[in-house]
Amino acid sequence: MESSAESSDVDRDVELHVIASEPSSASEADGGGVNEERSPLLSQAEKPKINIFTLSYPRRKPGEEVIRSFEPEISAASQFLSWVWSGSRYSGLMCMAISSTIYFTMEVVTDVFSVQPIPLLEVAFTRCTMILVLSYMWLRKVEQPLSGLGNAKRLLISRAFMGYISLISFIYCIQRLSLSQAVVLSLTTPIIASVVARFILHETYKVAEIGGLACSFFGVLFIFRQLLTTQDQHGEGNSKSVNESDHIYAILAGSLSSLTGGISYCLIRAGANACDQPLLTVFSFSLLASPAAGICLFAFEMFVFPSFYSFSLMLVLGVLAFFAEVFLARGLQLEKTSKVTNVLYMEAALSQLWVIGSARIAPTFGRIFGCLLILISVFCTMYIGPDKED
Repeated sequence: MESSAESSDVDRDVELHVIASEPSSASEADGGGVNEERSPLLSQAEKPKINIFTLSYPRRKPGEEVIRSFEPEISAASQFLSWVWSGSRYSGLMCMAISSTIYFTMEVVTDVFSVQPIPLLEVAFTRCTMILVLSYMWLRKVEQPLSGLGNAKRLLISRAFMGYISLISFIYCIQRLSLSQAVVLSLTTPIIASVVARFILHETYKVAEIGGLACSFFGVLFIFRQLLTTQDQHGEGNSKSVNESDHIYAILAGSLSSLTGGISYCLIRAGANACDQPLLTVFSFSLLASPAAGICLFAFEMFVFPSFYSFSLMLVLGVLAFFAEVFLARGLQLEKTSKVTNVLYMEAALSQLWVIGSARIAPTFGRIFGCLLILISVFCTMYIGPDKED
């Protein structure tokens, strides 16, 4: 029994010795083979032509260098747009300045590219429809829900109603008054919006803000002073052919347009802050204005079928109007009403400078001085900037 136990122990030792010797022999064999295989690679005579640096940085294709050359320009443009839109300190004023510039661009496009005469209600219907389609597509893209807005829904409905009344009243006014009179009445909207904001939004004023609005409006009066006096004298000579009641109704309609427009600006600010999405204010307005303008068009005016050229231009103006309304809503959301509405007067100054530069009217002292007053007021508002946060 003892001998068998010893023999079993010896066998176990031998088995363990055999198991331990196999990997060692295999490793020696492998090691020898590896050394024999690797020794030529480590020799100085045959150095590899490709090292880790060339493998980590492969050679670029010619097309990639051209693409990378445009990356700084694209990033600069995207950074500027993100800075304007994202809510920085000057975003509200910059958004309103962009909106005024787009409106001025629309005037230039309409002035340069002449089209067939189209009723104003038809133009309003086309633009409101384009704004409705584009705003709906944008809201669907950002996955913005159109229901469950709570208290913001009443603000959006009120904004749409006031905006449509302002639009229809202005169309009635501009059809029965001269262009200069209608423009002067419409340019009282920023002042009315600032006054209404004191009661609806409980905003406070500063002397610089009141002075800026007054300076801009005086600039408007200097611009249109000569046109207003000339048309008044012309109207006195033809008093028999002019119905005074229609003139009074047109002035009342223009005043109503300015009043409802000022209230609409305040509701845009309140609604955009309530739902945290300024595009909803644009969508709500177009959702009411588009079908209502279509009904008024077929009820009160004759529909004119536009040519392809005229229809294309109307679509372009509709797209520009959409972006102008979006930037206007964003500016009102981010900045105080009395500050941001003063920037709207920049459109009147730019349009007058365009008309003077195109040699359509003579550059008089009143027009140039009025444009300077508006530009100085707007630049001072931009320079002072928004109020500092406590």
